[in-house]
This record gives sequence, structure tokens and C-alpha cells, in this order.
Amino acid sequence: MDISNLSSCIEDVRKAVLTNLQAPNAPTDYDQLRGRLEAAKDKFPALYKNAVVEPFSQTLTKLGRSGFTRILLMDRQQTGIARLMLDIAQAILERGEEYNSLATSAFQEVVSDLYDGFLSAEDRVGVKAPDLSTVPALVKWGAPENGPYTWPVDATASFGLETAIVSIPPVHAESGLLAWACIPHEVCGHDVLHADIGLTDELANAVKNTLIQNNISADLAEYWSSRIDETASDVLGILNLGPAAAIGLIGYIRGMDAAYTGKAQLRNVGPAGDTHPADILRGYLGAYATGLLIFDQAKEWERVIEAETNKDLSAIQLAGKAIDNEIAKQSAKIVAGTIMQTKLESLENHSLDQIQNWRNTDEAISVYLRTILKTAESLTEEYKSGFYAAHVVAAAVTESLTGGADIDTIFKRMVSLLKVMHDTNPAWGPLLVKHPGNITRHFLYYPTKEIAAVRKN
Repeated sequence: MDISNLSSCIEDVRKAVLTNLQAPNAPTDYDQLRGRLEAAKDKFPALYKNAVVEPFSQTLTKLGRSGFTRILLMDRQQTGIARLMLDIAQAILERGEEYNSLATSAFQEVVSDLYDGFLSAEDRVGVKAPDLSTVPALVKWGAPENGPYTWPVDATASFGLETAIVSIPPVHAESGLLAWACIPHEVCGHDVLHADIGLTDELANAVKNTLIQNNISADLAEYWSSRIDETASDVLGILNLGPAAAIGLIGYIRGMDAAYTGKAQLRNVGPAGDTHPADILRGYLGAYATGLLIFDQAKEWERVIEAETNKDLSAIQLAGKAIDNEIAKQSAKIVAGTIMQTKLESLENHSLDQIQNWRNTDEAISVYLRTILKTAESLTEEYKSGFYAAHVVAAAVTESLTGGADIDTIFKRMVSLLKVMHDTNPAWGPLLVKHPGNITRHFLYYPTKEIAAVRKN
């Protein structure tokens, strides 16, 4: 588990954040926006025309110029309803007008694959489809000061959409690789949590009750449960991307902190108004969630991530109260297990780790792809199918952490490979395909490689 290049990855994030590269200006002219949307719609497949472009255009028609302007005036700082409206518009325009075309396709492929992993028939046996959305989020490049964020479907539905909108700063189209390790937090976290009615509340209650049953104080139990959206999103990211999500998040947070505070350290103080757990708790949560994954190196990765988090440990203070460090660690371990393994009524008595997990096959594919990402080698026949965008991102993150890694080369190779995958994604073709993972033949007989060779000859 070589992460000796982590400091370089953190510096890569810090420099990326400080570039302050801006996304295109928000489209605030109603008539111009309508015209641009009309021109952009033919760049979308049927799935997204039906789920995003047409319902948003219809909503704008109903609002009219006066309603559109009123929303902008109601939210002059563009942090609420106006920001949502403009972000939806910008997500459509960026795709339609081919802004950051290569990286946008790569970003969209990651989002589509991650969401499909939670919805495919193979992974969701015995669990109904989500209540609010079965369409992967549409991506966009957003304001750098906001970092990665998402508008879940229960928010975008206000404008008629049937899917979420996920945003990361535009600089991450070409640098700050660890930001890509945070995409599962948004897609498999917030978007999945908000798509199933009652799931978030059920997880919050489970976490609070389990902590109290294990003699954790009511205050600390309340602290965790009241931050369940962000907490569960961290865990869901790890279920989908493996250890890369956990160690990648630590590096990304340190890079952000280095850019804004000058210190590349996980913060030990969690303000009462912050909806996230304190940085240090997120490090431990990631370590212990990784340790519960079912691939063989899970416990080794847990020790590595816990040791890395320990480097920043000082005096933990949560919502204005000092917390014993060992109790804080213990609580993080309980929370990780509760979120991953509790059987939930909102998921037809299934646990989240039954729907998605990081297995030996996932790790093996990721290890193989690491070689492809650091060289100019082509994929072997064995690996031209059977891997997904999550494997590519996991491979890029873990390879970039390895001593002597060329982060820029790995980043470019990652984006190029994801773009190739996106170009063959059925959901972005002419047919209405919601879940490409369901398009697979089911064979009666499985031939070995030796039998296949005999057949070929």
C-alpha cells in the first residue's frame, strides 16, 4: 500500500484550487437562454431529453420572462433557488455547446457508471428501484469556491427534472486528480440517499440508536446522526470506489485546507453549523469503512488510512465540546458499520453493502488498469470489457499515490480512457437506455479460456 506520493497529490490539489479557474458565466438573459437551450437539445440522447432538457424548457415556458426574473430577484446571492435554476441551465448548455468536451464526457461516464452500479438488476436483486429517480445525474463544471457539490433529484424536481445535477470546479478537468475520488460521495452518496424516500431518516435513527446502545454519549450520537447525509455519502463513496475514495478524500481535504488556510491538515474542530463531520472524523470513518469491505486487502488499507489520519490528530472538539480522541475513533467505527451493514426497510430489508461493495475482482481490475494509466500500453483482449469507470478512477487515484508517480500523465490517461468508454455507453446513444449494466447476455454454459481457444482454432 504505497501512498508515499500523497504529498505531491495534495500539492496538485492545492495548486488547482488556487488557479481559481471560472466556469462560463451563468445564463441570466431569459430570451438568450431559451434560444441556446433549443440549439443544445439535439446534443442529448433520448434519455436526457426526456429527463432533463424538455422538462426544464417546459418549466421555463410556464415561468415566462417575469417568473424567471422574479426567481433571480428572490435569490440575489444565487445560493438557493436561482443557483439551482442556473446550474440546470448551465449543465445543459455546457454539454450542448461542448464546453470541456473531453473531460465532460469522462466526468459523465463516471457519474453514469456509479449510479448504474446501484440500479442495475444484478446488484439490486430484491430491492425496488429508487422512489424519485432512476436516471444518472447530469454533470456540470461549477464555481471553484464551491468545490464538488450536487443538487439531488428532490431539489431538481422543482424544475421538472427526473435526475440530479453534479458539479465540480472546472480546473479539475485537467488537474487536481484527487477531486475525482470525491465524485462517488456526490453520486452514490447524496443522489442515492435522496432518491429513496425515508432512507436518510432511517440511517440517522440507526446510527443514533446504535451509538447510544454502545454507551456513546447522547451528544455525540446526535452529532453524527444530524450529519447523516454527509456521513453516509462518505461511506457510500467507499462502497463504490474502494479504498481510493477514503484516502482520496483525505488528500483532497488537505489540499483544500492548504489552499485556504495554508495548512495541509485535517481539521480537528467540527463547528456546530457544519453539516459535515469534522475532517479528522471523516478520515477515521473512511478507514473503518474500508476495513469492512470484502476484498482481501481491506484490513491492510484500513491500517494505512487510519495511520495517515493519526498524523493530523490533536484535540477533537465537536460543536463546541471537547471529545476524548479514543471515544471519537470508537464512534466512527460504530457509525461505519451501522451505515454499511444495517438492514433497512427502505431498501426492502437489505443493507447498503449488499447492494454495492468492493470485491477482489474490483481490486484486481484496478491493479491491472494502474499499469495502463502510467504507460502507453493498450488494453489486452481480456480487459477490453468487464471493467467500469469506477475501476478507472480508483486505479488513477491509487497509482497517483505511488512513489514517483507522474500525476499529470495519469490524469490525462484516465480522462482519455473514460472518454472512450463514454463513446460506447448505450445510455448516450440513440436508444432510450436507462441502465447499460442490464444489457448483458445470460449464458447457459460458461466456456473456459482453453475451450474458447479450441473453438477459435
